Amino acid sequence: MSIFKVALPIGAALLLILLFMALPNLKYCVIPGDKMQISPENKSNFRRGEAVFLILLCAVYGFAAFFKLGNTSAPQSFSAMEGNTAVLSLESESVPAHIMLYTGIGTGSYDIAFSQDGKDFHTVASFKQSHDTVLKWHDIALEAPESCSFISITCTDGSPYLGEVCIAQENHQQLPLQSDNFPQLADEQKYCPLFSNYLNSTYFDEIYHVRTAWEHLHGIWPYEISHPPLGKLIISAGISMFGMTPFGWRFAGTLSGVLMLPLMYFLLKRIFGSKTVAGLGTIIFASDFMHLVQTRIATIDSYAVFFILLMYLFMYGFYAHGNRRDLALSGIFFGLGAASKWTCIYAGAGLAVLWLMYWIRSFIEASRAEEKTPLPFKEFIINCLFCLLFFVAIPCVIYYLSYIPYGIALDCGPFSKEYFDMVIHNQEFMLNYHVNVQAEHPYASRWYQWMLDIRPILYYLQYFDDGSRSSISAFLNPILCWGGLLSMFVVIYEAAFRRDKKAAFILVGYLAQLVPWFFIKRLTFEYHYFPSSVFLVLAMGYVFDVLRLNCRGWLKKAIPVAAASVVLFIMFYPALTGLLIDNKLGTALLGWLPTWPL
Repeated sequence: MSIFKVALPIGAALLLILLFMALPNLKYCVIPGDKMQISPENKSNFRRGEAVFLILLCAVYGFAAFFKLGNTSAPQSFSAMEGNTAVLSLESESVPAHIMLYTGIGTGSYDIAFSQDGKDFHTVASFKQSHDTVLKWHDIALEAPESCSFISITCTDGSPYLGEVCIAQENHQQLPLQSDNFPQLADEQKYCPLFSNYLNSTYFDEIYHVRTAWEHLHGIWPYEISHPPLGKLIISAGISMFGMTPFGWRFAGTLSGVLMLPLMYFLLKRIFGSKTVAGLGTIIFASDFMHLVQTRIATIDSYAVFFILLMYLFMYGFYAHGNRRDLALSGIFFGLGAASKWTCIYAGAGLAVLWLMYWIRSFIEASRAEEKTPLPFKEFIINCLFCLLFFVAIPCVIYYLSYIPYGIALDCGPFSKEYFDMVIHNQEFMLNYHVNVQAEHPYASRWYQWMLDIRPILYYLQYFDDGSRSSISAFLNPILCWGGLLSMFVVIYEAAFRRDKKAAFILVGYLAQLVPWFFIKRLTFEYHYFPSSVFLVLAMGYVFDVLRLNCRGWLKKAIPVAAASVVLFIMFYPALTGLLIDNKLGTALLGWLPTWPL
């Protein structure tokens, strides 16, 4: 395994070095002595072969993304336990060794007691339902099992919700159970698992976002208010379709991951005008580890990246060709993104820079025109007003209306002062929270570590007695992380010294997502680099396009890089998705570098 750990990173690095060794020898012969130009826009050249490619790619990726995403069944009824005691009876006197609890929202504590006659109970176990235990199965193993006919569960503190109670013997053989005063605690016994895992329970930050999505559906004031509401509302859409199940709460994010692939393809093709470059870039994006892992977990980052892709896809239509319809759509998707996560506001800063660059270029071109051309002051003023509508007014309306679930919980409408004050207060809370949050985490990392895959985050890890393990870890595919960073240096050179418009577009987008993290001192993780990965793909597409235009046989260099990305994706897939693998193999995969989670 030690050779395996060394050979993989060295092999990936060498492959990328071979790709980039060709660049210093290029003479950029397509347009000698001039900068690469933006290709004329052609929206009608999408061919059947491209459609087939995208359908097949989405189908293959979709199968990998939805495979063992989560159980499609789980207890759906929950009981409010505050100050209550639930009494459950067994069909006959038995010796329970395991008590399985499926927790709902809320926090509190329980005492679990046994009785043989249903009158005299004595406590055998206690359980504390804290904020990080919600929507999970919990196995309470009794150290000294004893016989009983009745079991009581008393809420001694707090106001928790409880979904289901299951009783099992030492061999995990489930015992029939019923309850007269809390029938909902024993009405879905068929969903009781042998043990808790990611397939039947929440993991990592799902404990915040999933419960908030459920609270939005039930008109309850949300627990998680440190991010705007739209992302949780999208999660709740999946719950509405498939129930309050792991598959249901992860469905929307995973679907967004599939839909990102055609968006990336269209963006690459729009920039470079080559279906081959677009195809290779999309394959690299589809085989990225972060893209897979982050869209399979029910958090809001998937939707932020989805909307970032859309806003830059349409902004390029304006940046390159002055298309106002594209500019309007970019603004609308900016509003949807900002209402999902503030990360999209960073993207909005990039959009503003690109908009300004377009107008600076327009004024310069008008002033340098051979024929006397009036400077476009009037068009500029009209476009400013246009942007105030689509990048300020409409996004503010979208953002404001996304708080309607909060208003429902407070029983107030969006036109009331109470609603307005609530929205303003939440912005103050979010800002103070993110500025002042004090926390530690073993897998925390800084922005400069993200750029080299130095410190991935481990979302989930479970060991088993047979020497196997189940793990979910989030980090970029090294081909994209390292290859994208090398490509970004090429982009920086082309933007700075050759004033290439395409390179500038990519660089601005990348810096808009990364630079704000230079100044953020709070706890950060590798997944905060997810939005930047979009521009790493574009940077690699840029390098492919340079090779395409200037190097015969360029595919012999580009295809192996995309193929290596797919091979690594296949190799790492079990360690990224929670599948059972040998513990030694898992350690080898997640131990390339000393700082990687083992």
